[in-house]
Amino acid sequence: MIKEMGRLNIDDFKFLDAAVEKIFRNVEKGKSALAEKQITELGNTANYFVREELGKRLAQYKGNGEMDEICGNLLEHFIYGVRATGLFYFYHKHQSRPEIIIKTIEKTFESVPWESETICFDMWKRFPEAMKKYMPAWAESPNEKKRAISMHGMENIAGRHPQYILTFVSNLLDDESEEVQKKISHVLTQVGRQRPQQCYNNVRRWLMDADEKRIRTIWQTMKKLANIFTQKSKRDKSADFINITQRTVHDWRGDSNPNVASMGAKLAGIINSKK
Repeated sequence: MIKEMGRLNIDDFKFLDAAVEKIFRNVEKGKSALAEKQITELGNTANYFVREELGKRLAQYKGNGEMDEICGNLLEHFIYGVRATGLFYFYHKHQSRPEIIIKTIEKTFESVPWESETICFDMWKRFPEAMKKYMPAWAESPNEKKRAISMHGMENIAGRHPQYILTFVSNLLDDESEEVQKKISHVLTQVGRQRPQQCYNNVRRWLMDADEKRIRTIWQTMKKLANIFTQKSKRDKSADFINITQRTVHDWRGDSNPNVASMGAKLAGIINSKK
């Protein structure tokens, strides 16, 4: 029997391969109900790796049976692991068609949240142009979870497209959702690490007329960046990051805008206290 937890070994893969061969034969014979039952039994597991590997193997089906319909049904199943298996099927089947993957995630971001986030992270890495096309509409959704997941994995383009992220985030700065605010802080931190000058210029502009809520969001980001500055390890910081952060904090402390000056003073407190 395949393991309930942890990464799979060679015996687990052999078990899955044999099970999927049986599923394929049943699909070819038109026994869709039986094939769906077999998939459901395998996908009904707490093991993430089983669900992913099962979906990946099902996506290799090349016959004329109703595999798409079967796996489409899985997305609506009452068991979480079965829904996740269906999601992985469509993800691995449509690797060259990111629009289909995005439209599938649009159906699953609430019902299969962990796997949907994993796939979104990978999509920002592999298909940034497709994500840039569709995510602005998600960011305008009345659903806070959809607005939040629109930014999940966006840090993968922080080094190449920082201004896109900064413009995207600026439209969500005053969002009422705590989940959205956490995503904003995470993404901005990654932009600040890789492109500090662009990040700090935008942050200063956002601070100029900021209310208390926006200031709190920006503070969470800048506090993280100040703490990275003070770390002994150089793994997360470049010479540019160190120099630009130090100069920015110094300049902000003397800024004529009280919000900027206050932020600069608090950041200086972190940087100077850990020297």
